Amino acid sequence: MRLGLFGGSFDPVHYGHLLLAESCREQCRLDEVWFVPAAAPPHKHDAILTPPRQRIEMLELAIGGHEAFRCCQIELQRGGTSYTVDTLAEIRATEPEAELFLLLGADSLADLPNWKDCAGICRLATPVIVPRWGVAEPDLSILEPFVSAERLSQIARHLVRMPRIELASSDMRRRVAAGLSIRYHTPAAVVKYIEAAKLYAQPAGQEARAAQICHPAS
Repeated sequence: MRLGLFGGSFDPVHYGHLLLAESCREQCRLDEVWFVPAAAPPHKHDAILTPPRQRIEMLELAIGGHEAFRCCQIELQRGGTSYTVDTLAEIRATEPEAELFLLLGADSLADLPNWKDCAGICRLATPVIVPRWGVAEPDLSILEPFVSAERLSQIARHLVRMPRIELASSDMRRRVAAGLSIRYHTPAAVVKYIEAAKLYAQPAGQEARAAQICHPAS
């Protein structure tokens, strides 16, 4: 099995995540793509994440009906800081026959040498890089200290193109807090879930201040 692994906070999941996963599935001929929500991302120590159960439920709503997409809770079950190399090692132990592919945006590639055991990550899974529109081609030379020339050439053959889409979970959270629409940012079922659960709403007291800013007294 050719198995793609896509990690992130998914707080909330949006169409950019889904389109990246589908583009990688199609172009790399992946049998399955597993979305792996993080328990505690190493680069977001101070972030307050939505509880795991709700992030999982939003993911399940978003990928429901796609026969190749799965939600993998391995990092949430393990708890603590979510290091990719540990997740890959666990999946390798439970899926020894699978060929693993790690789905990464170009921004993540740039930071990959700073991740825990970059060499181990590249040994356990083939990084699949999705370049950003309007940005120079990803500089794979940053991986030279961690992989052989043959492995680097293999990684270079797994660049994936996807339609341009500029969405970010952080922007969606800001929009909800400001009372703005996130329709067409994420599947309708996820929008309804966010509304029903009152996720990302403004903290108490901020709504009145925002109203004063938008509609100052004359």
